[in-house]
Amino acid sequence: MARIAGVNLPTQKRLEIGLTYIYGIGQSTAQKICKALELDPSEKVRDLTDEEVTKLRTYIDSDLEVEGDLRRNRAGAIKRLTEIGSYRGVRHRRGLPVRGQRTKTNARTRKGPTKAVGRSKRSK
Repeated sequence: MARIAGVNLPTQKRLEIGLTYIYGIGQSTAQKICKALELDPSEKVRDLTDEEVTKLRTYIDSDLEVEGDLRRNRAGAIKRLTEIGSYRGVRHRRGLPVRGQRTKTNARTRKGPTKAVGRSKRSK
């Protein structure tokens, strides 16, 4: 089992897909890694040799910002925005879309499930 950047890669997947299980590596980055290290992206993770896993590990650790470091930097950037009181920081704080999307409809991912607005009964 290949363990890279603190993540166990799924052995039954292709290398190109298995690398995407690491936070900060998408498909395009995985393809670039395979090309740079001259590895076959269609090869299964279980078929990698120890030498190839070591090459992958050293390349990712030295050239890419992934997992904990990336999460920490992103959280720090959001914290900075909220502390200086920027518009984007306020949107993060309120849990609303940050990049200018509409909120009258949609935006349910950020806002959460709909809150029913009930009618109050008329008192006699």
